[in-house]
Amino acid sequence: MPIDHAALDRVFNPKTVVIIGDKKASGYMWLNANRNFKGNLYSVQIDPNEIPGIEEMGIKNLTSLADVPEPIDYAIVAVPRVVAPRIVAECIRNKVGGATLFTSGFAETGTPEGIEAQEALFTMAREAGMVLIGPNCMGLYNPSLGLSFSTNLEAYEGGNVAFASQSGSHAIAFTQAAPENGIRISRSVSFGNGIVLENADYLEYLAQDPQSKVIGMYVEGLRDGRRFFEILKQTTPKKPVVIWKGGQTEEGQRATSSHTASLAESMSIWNAMVKQTGAILVHNVYEMLDTVKGLLYLPGLVGTGCGLTGGAGGQSVSITDAFAKAGLAVPPLSKESYEKLESFFSLVGASFRNPIDMGSNRTEINAIMDILNADPVIDVVAMQLSVTSQRRRNILQAPLEALLRFKKNSSKPAVAIPYSMTPHLVGKDLKKLETKLHDAGIPTFPTYERAAQAIRNVVDYYQFHSG
Repeated sequence: MPIDHAALDRVFNPKTVVIIGDKKASGYMWLNANRNFKGNLYSVQIDPNEIPGIEEMGIKNLTSLADVPEPIDYAIVAVPRVVAPRIVAECIRNKVGGATLFTSGFAETGTPEGIEAQEALFTMAREAGMVLIGPNCMGLYNPSLGLSFSTNLEAYEGGNVAFASQSGSHAIAFTQAAPENGIRISRSVSFGNGIVLENADYLEYLAQDPQSKVIGMYVEGLRDGRRFFEILKQTTPKKPVVIWKGGQTEEGQRATSSHTASLAESMSIWNAMVKQTGAILVHNVYEMLDTVKGLLYLPGLVGTGCGLTGGAGGQSVSITDAFAKAGLAVPPLSKESYEKLESFFSLVGASFRNPIDMGSNRTEINAIMDILNADPVIDVVAMQLSVTSQRRRNILQAPLEALLRFKKNSSKPAVAIPYSMTPHLVGKDLKKLETKLHDAGIPTFPTYERAAQAIRNVVDYYQFHSG
């Protein structure tokens, strides 16, 4: 019996959640992670030594799924492997909508016992048509409902980025880092071995989710490559899909087998798939964050002409190199722009050829930004903002105000590169600055290279789908 969209939607948006087998030894991690769940939350635990601690948390504990008074939409199963098949069978008997199996020790071990146990789970869940997430995974995060797979994650409304991951640690890392990067999650899933539902299933579901405008995926291997390819090809014209492929080397491919029992395809296949479908391939969690951020804040960007400013001397050279290496243009400005700049620009310790080293031209910064805005060779403006000591904080104010003004008045996008060689000394200032910029709709990137690669990935996506 196939799993349909409605069945998966019920699990992603549960009204009643049951956590099975949580323990004090783990700090009641699942019950604590879901204490802010907005629906009905129950514990099922038969160990009398565990029950008092659960009840002290104000959570009702039952000793059987059959005693739960409401229909169970979603269960989180945290029991030993030997018990897991019996618990899954209980879930099926009690018509549970779906379950996450946190338990590991299945096919990823490569042992006959682990493989046999996984096959038993697959057969039961598939025949019953029950959504089984995992095994060997963290499950679901829906911040608007307070449904979570980590105590470090917040509940909030209005997310528009979905993330599907075969890795629990990557799912937690990306999902936790997202808000600090100006990204809000709509829903996130860690599905581990993916024996019933795999990459293609989650991509198909998220492609139909109206709340999710951008999809990120960490993929170790595909069970049905052709189906994934077809869904990917249908999805990317409607919403961007950013794929981080795990197992890019021979050694990494061996690691994926022991991690989620996945058979990793060669990178040549993945490069061809991405090229044909218009998806975006990234290579680490930082590029994933940067690219998703760029897609959210730089919608529709197809031009590569970059106006660079804010750096001094050698910094201007370095930012130019970084952008050029990423395949972006740092073109000379138009004749009209140079004529305007020559009328007021002081060349003492400064230059305006693009990049623009402003030097002492601080009171003219708005005029400089207006010139970049009007110049037809410039598609996007990138400004370095130097964050130094408390004593020199006033130096940052003029370029920051000019960048915010540019964003408000210009149809061209802008990005910021908050720069500090001593971030441990100015951490609070950096955080405050990034929050202010994100709130204004300006993405921030910590290095020239990361800014340039994010812009390049965004441009590649929109160029592919603009033809």
